[in-house]
Amino acid sequence: MQVDETIFKAYDIRGIYPSQINADIYHAIGMALGNILNAKSGVVGRDMRLSSSELASAFIDGLRSSGTNVTDIGLVSTDALYFAVGKYGFDCGAIITASHNPSNYNGLKMCKKEAVPLSADVEMAKIKHLLKTDNLRTVDKKGSLSNRDILKDFINHVLSFIDVSVIKPFKIVVDAGNGMAGKIIPELFKNLPCQLVPMYFELDGSFPNHPASPIEPENIADLRKRVIEEKADFGVAFDGDADRMFLVDENAKPLGGDMITALVSQSMLKKHPGSTIIYNLICSKAVPEVIKANGGKPIRTKVGHAIIKPIMKKHKAIFGGEHSGHFYFRDNWYADSGLIAFTVCLELLSKSPIDINGKAKLSKLVATFDKYYRSGEINSTVSDIPGKLKELTEAFPKAKIDSLDGITIDAGSFWFNVRPSNTEPLLRLNLEAESEQIMRKNTDKVLTIIRKQGKR
Repeated sequence: MQVDETIFKAYDIRGIYPSQINADIYHAIGMALGNILNAKSGVVGRDMRLSSSELASAFIDGLRSSGTNVTDIGLVSTDALYFAVGKYGFDCGAIITASHNPSNYNGLKMCKKEAVPLSADVEMAKIKHLLKTDNLRTVDKKGSLSNRDILKDFINHVLSFIDVSVIKPFKIVVDAGNGMAGKIIPELFKNLPCQLVPMYFELDGSFPNHPASPIEPENIADLRKRVIEEKADFGVAFDGDADRMFLVDENAKPLGGDMITALVSQSMLKKHPGSTIIYNLICSKAVPEVIKANGGKPIRTKVGHAIIKPIMKKHKAIFGGEHSGHFYFRDNWYADSGLIAFTVCLELLSKSPIDINGKAKLSKLVATFDKYYRSGEINSTVSDIPGKLKELTEAFPKAKIDSLDGITIDAGSFWFNVRPSNTEPLLRLNLEAESEQIMRKNTDKVLTIIRKQGKR
């Protein structure tokens, strides 16, 4: 069948509906998944996007046509889908979602047994080949279809990571961005003594308030304002499929995914002394410093869950975190869960030394380890990426340089990583320094080199 191959990304499927993806394509992908895995059982969920119901029905029918018995778990978050695959022992799982993409997009995240993601080079390539060659196998008798509500079991699993009895009555503003957190968070808070201030909890795939991509500063502006208005203890924002999570402290200052990685690491190492923790190379130097200070073993990796999950398994790491807001847990089948990370941070804050109001302050907790200044991720369009990386390397001859993912240049008082995008002609810069002045000066210097036109 005719398929726009650009919908096949490194780890999932994304495209514009209905021009790039539609029910026919999803029916074929469902059949292909069953074919390549010889799956006897599968579980399928979906997000609240306007096209998700139609696409889920088509995908389920295709999967059943391959002989797979399917359990439909309806509207769920992506981490709930991973839980269902691992907990109930399904051969495969899939959720119809485009995560944080705009409303005209949809997508598909798929996994094998034990919530292991499909490999781009193996399973995803096989699915693409089956669709191109129309070489899909059907069976005489379709697989069965049943429905299951997994929400209570999922919430109990999330709560198993913490001691609920120690949780303090914090006032927390939660921005669901009209995404799946709007369904999940109320069920979680039924078990917590906290005051929930909900923002944009209505499930609405048109995203009427702001895009469900909290890593973009403009998309948490409403949350930051509300935290101040409510005099809340902190705020939290989730992306569209609720697998990524970002925190805002009581002063409305956003915390990057690396700061949350450091917080979760502290908590996990208290419960699992001496454990290994994985972090990607974009994370602040504060992350490995916190891990070491708490008796853990830090391992630095490239960016991306396809890299991090196998390394976690190899080293039996208790936890892994990324600057992008993905947090992976060994006891969650090595899958990521923003909700688990949120509850672990909530417990850590509840156990922290109290302030004058009888509760700990998130800003003071982070200040105990974060002494650096960061540029944030800055993208630049570049025509000759290898040439620019070489030019940057030559510009800092006395610095320590490695090429684990792009190039990382450490000059002592500051360091930066520049890495190419997988999908666009972009270089992504992240720089960290010991002072704001050093950070600004060297960010400008590096950007001047990156964006300079022509030959030197």
